[in-house]
Amino acid sequence: MANIDWQRVQAGLDREQHKMIWKPYGLPEIMNLETSSFHDAQVSQPWDVPQKMIVSVAITGAFFQHKQNPAQPITPDEIRESAREVALAGASALHIHVRDDNGYNVLSPKRFHDVIAPLHKEFPTMPIDGCLVPALAGEWEKMTAVMESKLLDAAPINATATYIGDSLFAKPAPVIMEKTRLINEHGATPEIAVYTDADVAIAKRFLISSGLVETPAFWLVLPALPGGSPMDNTRQMIEGLTRIVSSIRDVDPDGLIMVCAAGRASTHLATQAALMGLHIRVGMEDTYYKWPHRDDRINSNLEALQLAQKIAEVTGRDIATPEEARALMGLPPVHEFNGDGDALTALG
Repeated sequence: MANIDWQRVQAGLDREQHKMIWKPYGLPEIMNLETSSFHDAQVSQPWDVPQKMIVSVAITGAFFQHKQNPAQPITPDEIRESAREVALAGASALHIHVRDDNGYNVLSPKRFHDVIAPLHKEFPTMPIDGCLVPALAGEWEKMTAVMESKLLDAAPINATATYIGDSLFAKPAPVIMEKTRLINEHGATPEIAVYTDADVAIAKRFLISSGLVETPAFWLVLPALPGGSPMDNTRQMIEGLTRIVSSIRDVDPDGLIMVCAAGRASTHLATQAALMGLHIRVGMEDTYYKWPHRDDRINSNLEALQLAQKIAEVTGRDIATPEEARALMGLPPVHEFNGDGDALTALG
């Protein structure tokens, strides 16, 4: 500890008569957060945070199996019923993958139809997007058939070349561009999915600058997964999401940005997104953790939605209805699926 001149300290106390300096020029008010006593201008404005927040629920995804989360929906019936449960509980939108009999992600027109068509019938205003990722021989034709059937309101475009865990996940530029063209051609909304800030540059290069995607666009931000923008602690999460969002705003100032509660960051990441005025996606696709500092597993998509509802409550935002979500996403008021279900079923 330094040497303190206590004699000088005492002299100062004597001079100030042991009192703080307090000059309440604004009496009778002590403080007003909105105005000053010296003028009538408003000095504190409400923040520019959208009142409505889309909460999409991603039901199962492509990554996690029962080994990671015993509650993971796998069969078409499990996926459909989980989606139905959150639709009834107040979700704004649904995101669908389907799995094969071994629990792996599959591009199956029949399974997509079996899951999504009944949901459209029961919830005709619910926005439903699906992940159509052609990775195997013959899947491009199946993806095209699903798009032609108009089963989906929207579909992600993964503008990335990265590792996802131990798997290389890269979309060649021609695949990115042609898939976007097909989505546009069949009346769905392309969702630009980015995993790092570098992916924003990829999207700008091939989709925005080319005019394939008009702005304002729909952006999906999927950080915190192994191989994506690292979020191994609170500082990385705050800085990482802020940087990705800033990169998007440089390209698309008015774009609709939805942040996925992914990886360890999970619910904390969704909370940051809500505070930033963004939209969120929760559910069992992008994580199996409830919180980043604990190992509790998500027990159901309903539980994930209920956590999102609490986030909305404590941040003072309202969860968008499906009808409001459709308007924000630029979709028609009601989804009309007129596709040939038998044809999709026949494709397997």
